[in-house]
Amino acid sequence: MPAGISQTRAGRRVISAVMVCLFIGWLGIGVSQAAGEVWVIPIRGTIEWGLSGFVQRAVREAQAQRAAAILLEINTFGGRLDAAVEIRDTLLASRVPVIALVTERAWSAGALIALAAEHIAMAPGASIGAAEPNPAQEKIISAVRGEFEATAQRWGRDPKIAAAMVDRDVEIPGLSAEGKILTLSAERAEELDFIDLIASHREEVLDQLGYSYRGFVELKPTAAERAAGFITQPIVSSLLLILGFAGVVLEVLTPGFGVPGIIGSLSLFLFFGGRLLTGLAGWEVVILFVGGLILLAVEAFLLPGFGAAGIAGLAAVFASIILSYATTKAGLISLNIALGATIVVAALAWRYIKGSSTWQRLVLSTRVERETGHTKPKTRQELVGKVGWAQTPLRPVGIAEIAGQRVDVVTEGGFVAKGTAVEVISVQGNRVVVRPVKTDEPAT
Repeated sequence: MPAGISQTRAGRRVISAVMVCLFIGWLGIGVSQAAGEVWVIPIRGTIEWGLSGFVQRAVREAQAQRAAAILLEINTFGGRLDAAVEIRDTLLASRVPVIALVTERAWSAGALIALAAEHIAMAPGASIGAAEPNPAQEKIISAVRGEFEATAQRWGRDPKIAAAMVDRDVEIPGLSAEGKILTLSAERAEELDFIDLIASHREEVLDQLGYSYRGFVELKPTAAERAAGFITQPIVSSLLLILGFAGVVLEVLTPGFGVPGIIGSLSLFLFFGGRLLTGLAGWEVVILFVGGLILLAVEAFLLPGFGAAGIAGLAAVFASIILSYATTKAGLISLNIALGATIVVAALAWRYIKGSSTWQRLVLSTRVERETGHTKPKTRQELVGKVGWAQTPLRPVGIAEIAGQRVDVVTEGGFVAKGTAVEVISVQGNRVVVRPVKTDEPAT
């Protein structure tokens, strides 16, 4: 064989060997990349909006990092259904496979989250179900049952079993009697092919499902997510609204800026901040609320009486609060509770403030006699038509100097700045009503 031909064949063999090595190397890299890490998301305790925000963030990060799978470790008695529905939607939209491991129990809202996973594993002795909504009204039961059935069908599970976990009227012979809510043990759920397998540990789950992975990424809620979950609970939210409203009202009734204003502002900041973090509300709701406060301030300090600006301001504030809740009904209930409690708190606080030593120093409550250098009209009616000067801001209550004496007065509803000339327009018992007037006399 000629030497040239032999060398050519040898060169081809070398090139072929190199190409095979490159292909094998590329294949190896591809396999290595496919075997990513498993991101573990704990679903423990009460299901609330803070947990929903945490799961949404965790799924986004898992997708960005090309995780091999998302593993939910579930142990919960349930919680807010609306938050569970948000979590369910997030899991169904995930581009990363989702596996649920029920370590002890997945009841109520936790059962819906488990059903949203592509694969469900349960530890020996664990249970799933008991998802009857509260209140158990026909309309609510129908909606929740539909969510459970649709979620079960998504991954080929028996929708009737899922419905029996929600609706007492669903009867499954040999499994669930009419009038009873269904709860399945791990062993019974496996017999019914409602779950994929029984396993005690996450490694066992992934091995039986045939997943290749490099390790685990343990995820935990941030401090902000935990705080947001706490302050978005219904009772805490209502308390924050009460403190916010009461603080603002008391701040308007008292001179200067003090503790009520600080507490009110901080409470409202926490109320809306928690909803922003959990995704319950967007910035448009906050802007609407701030716009309402600005309109109310304009009405109180710049425009007389109470007109269009005040009405629009109240409407904007109330609308922003209602829109910050998951449903209009929940927003209306919370708003009504907050308004009712605020009226009671403000009335009690006002009585205390008027009796405090600080208020007595601001308001003249003693009788001024002739020997003090001032004269007091025999009757308050003699003040009608007289002009004096506001000694404090009138919001609308304050102090004015009229006919040589300090008098508790009230305006017709508008704000009057300190040093403004005022005229007494009526006297009703001890209630002296004034309005601002123009005068050429210097302020006293």
